[in-house]
Amino acid sequence: MQARLDEETQAALERLRRRGMKPSEIVREGIHLLAQRYESDAPITIIGLGKYDSGLTDLGSNKKHLANYGRDSVTPTKSARKIRAS
Repeated sequence: MQARLDEETQAALERLRRRGMKPSEIVREGIHLLAQRYESDAPITIIGLGKYDSGLTDLGSNKKHLANYGRDSVTPTKSARKIRAS
């Protein structure tokens, strides 16, 4: 196996070698540690995913649901419409 190492990683490798570890031992242990970290039985969760249920299955893809998004829910009065028009 060959790998390109940045200076920081190369320095870490050298420190481990000075402790008496062989490069192959370092690689094996590193792979085992990463496998333990990423191969957990716990499901991957996204914070906030599924927290609220709108009851709409196409909320993010149907433009009709976003027609008035960000606008006041109250319809402006006649006087407010006149002010906006001028």
